[in-house]
Amino acid sequence: MAEHWQYDPFDAKVLADGRIYGRGAQDMKCVCIQYVEAVHTLMSSGFKPKRNIYLLFVPDEEIGGAEGMANFLETEQFKTIMPVAFAFDEGLANPGDAFTVFYGERSPWWVYVKAEGPTGHGSRFIKDTATMKIIGICNKALTFRDEQEKALGADSGCKHGDMKKKKLGDVTTINITALQSGVSQDGGKTHALNVIPTEAITGFDIRVSPGMDMEAMKAKLDEWCAAEGVSWEFAPWTDPLHDHYVTSLDADNVWWQLFQKACAQIGETLETEIFPAATDSRFLRKVGVPAIGFSPMKRTEILLHEHNECLSKDTFLHGISVYVSVFQEMFAYK
Repeated sequence: MAEHWQYDPFDAKVLADGRIYGRGAQDMKCVCIQYVEAVHTLMSSGFKPKRNIYLLFVPDEEIGGAEGMANFLETEQFKTIMPVAFAFDEGLANPGDAFTVFYGERSPWWVYVKAEGPTGHGSRFIKDTATMKIIGICNKALTFRDEQEKALGADSGCKHGDMKKKKLGDVTTINITALQSGVSQDGGKTHALNVIPTEAITGFDIRVSPGMDMEAMKAKLDEWCAAEGVSWEFAPWTDPLHDHYVTSLDADNVWWQLFQKACAQIGETLETEIFPAATDSRFLRKVGVPAIGFSPMKRTEILLHEHNECLSKDTFLHGISVYVSVFQEMFAYK
């Protein structure tokens, strides 16, 4: 909401202290511009890449990507440029002194559960109502949510480094993001509070970690719903993944080795993680393109999707130079 912003969220206000305010300052207009500026810098210097370089700007990432990247990867235009050796996508800011690199991400499942049951007067004890069924499912989901939240911070045997504490991307989250029921004659402005509704709906935002088998999550949903005699379905506008896809950071991934080398040469430290949300890179990994999520923003508070989203001008400009160094190293390899 614009009224919650200190400055117009679409004005790109630059303060005297160098902070750039605006929707997308971190997520992810900054990275789009940095790509373009870095490539332009290399072209202007006379640098000749050993491979073709493609900059993609696709829509709908925020609402699932089904009509954006997922759709584009089905086109003949994309198929004619395969095989693609490596891809960059967005990452997150890091409040510390390192850049975070994401080699995989949790799979977003947006799920609806609809229950039906008997109606009657609100003064009676009526069994198996629609709302009772939905509440039962929600309670099971919240119990699972608590279990996953408690796992945060526990030791994780990560193959891409030493033993470290679990972070958000290493566990599965589930949140109740929609609840709908009630008998109304005016579109929900008021309700007949003395009538038991025959229908209730809930919606869940589930982010399945690569540490959890997809079939195990499906089995949980089936179990929760079967106990109440209902079923669940994916939101119809989504294109959910049914397998996990991660990019190998092993020594045999030459592109990862080149990326690390370039960052080391300019004195940058890297931390590797599973992305806690979702980006278009999941679609690229699915079709066999190794991809990492990387936004060169260190010593920066994570403010994506927040009011007063901003980014330091110095951090933004430094990010361009980081990409210049990285691209120069990687694009020189055949």
